[in-house]
Amino acid sequence: TTSCMVPLLFSYPEGPFHVEPRNIVGDDPQERVSAEAAILNSRVHYYSRLTGSSDRLLSPPNHVIPRPEEIYIYSPLGTAFKVKGYDQGSKNPSVITIFAIWNTMMGTSILSIPWGIKQAGFTLGILILIFTGFLMLYCCYIVLKSPRAVPYVDTSDWEFPDVCRYYFGKFGQWSSLVFSMVSLIGAMVVYWVLMSNFLYNTGQFIYNHAHNVSMSDSEYGSNGSDRVICPYPKTDPQENNTFCTPQLSPGGNDSSDGAFEHYWSKTNTIPLYLIVLLLPLLCFRSASFFARFTFLGTISVVYLIVLVTVKAARLGFHLEFHWFDTSEFFVPEFRLLFPQLTGVLTLAFFIHNCIITLMKSNKHQENNVRDLSVAYFLVGFTYLYVGVLIFAAFPSPPLSKDCIEANFLDNFPTSDVMVFVARTCLLFQMITVYPLLGYLVRVQMMGQIFGNHYPSFLHVLVLNIFIVASGVLIARFYPNIGSIIRFSGATCGLVLVFVFPALIHMISLKRQGALRWPSAVFHSTLILLGIANFLAQFFN
Repeated sequence: TTSCMVPLLFSYPEGPFHVEPRNIVGDDPQERVSAEAAILNSRVHYYSRLTGSSDRLLSPPNHVIPRPEEIYIYSPLGTAFKVKGYDQGSKNPSVITIFAIWNTMMGTSILSIPWGIKQAGFTLGILILIFTGFLMLYCCYIVLKSPRAVPYVDTSDWEFPDVCRYYFGKFGQWSSLVFSMVSLIGAMVVYWVLMSNFLYNTGQFIYNHAHNVSMSDSEYGSNGSDRVICPYPKTDPQENNTFCTPQLSPGGNDSSDGAFEHYWSKTNTIPLYLIVLLLPLLCFRSASFFARFTFLGTISVVYLIVLVTVKAARLGFHLEFHWFDTSEFFVPEFRLLFPQLTGVLTLAFFIHNCIITLMKSNKHQENNVRDLSVAYFLVGFTYLYVGVLIFAAFPSPPLSKDCIEANFLDNFPTSDVMVFVARTCLLFQMITVYPLLGYLVRVQMMGQIFGNHYPSFLHVLVLNIFIVASGVLIARFYPNIGSIIRFSGATCGLVLVFVFPALIHMISLKRQGALRWPSAVFHSTLILLGIANFLAQFFN
């Protein structure tokens, strides 16, 4: 239906139906209602008067409910429009659905996986990644099947916020909206920090090559053709710091030219330059133009995997196992900082707010659970592959594993050509994705508050200024994407991954009389894990 249509529906197990015996039109605007349709309408009204929609016993039998191609919706204009059925030919096979989920879930979190494994310890990090993947898959499965557990209501066009509203009322609807905004705006802040980083390094690469400037003498790192650097080396390897503040020169960054250093600073100037480019793009009424470039995300991830494979093959593996004690060059296998990894992984595996929509396009709905599981396996394998290879190949000695950055590309010098290509690809990809994220924020927020996705240019401009200002401030004063990802992941995951799905599942089973104590204990434990994951971010 179009936005001007307000359907007036009776909901039955077979679907919505409401037809007044007048002004029914099909493709011909002059077509009138047939006698058969009028009789069918009278039957449905007769059964609707016998009982409420919650009483299954007196619901209309199947032969009374019309077939999908005979269903109409009623608009305030007094005209009923025929509902067009889903064209099975337009739906995707399982392979396309699986890679759509993989492509949607793959994001900037992949850059922080090696850092997260370092924070947790190599062995514990691998175990946590696998365990969190299974946990997130199960919670996503609960979200996927939640609309079907709602009885006597047509939920074919429901999303997860609609399910939350059904079970928790307005509180559930607004809570799901707020925490969905946390994930989206958190992602936009991370994008702003990374775009500042990539734009800075891209400009630095071009400037150094144009002026024949070598940065190798000013960077602390390994020797050889495949150099790895430690941007902020620690003087005390026993320190347990998780974030090192960059020690910048007065201009903001180390550079051989004072003027260039002053005007091309990763934190002082680059975040401001991006405003000129991105703020106008956010104000576009439609984001369809930027949606054409989503393929860049797949290209960037594939290139990152190739980059990691090449670097690991050239650097070799550098591993020593120190189970609980920190050495000069290696971190323990089990560290108390592991909640930082769980926070990152909560956002890395987060797709719960759009999984219902993605799965609607699957041609074989009976394979939804299988396809979702395969997609999660591929995502988990990709994260594990990148995280393990970067951690294992990091040259220790001479560098400590504790030097692995929250963006592992920062561990490679600006002069590295392969990394330069990766940064450039990611920069262009993020420039096209950032307006899409802003569009999603605007649609959800403005639609809920004003009932209009674009109430006015002024409304949209104020919202966009707030979003951009958040990114600029974080990029300027706290450009640590690891901490941003883990806090936003743990915050939105608390409600949308753990609390709401587990509560909805238990309430549904309770109403069916099928809730048993093992299930209640298990799903209550999920809620406690979400709360613990959220609180632990403030103590690490």
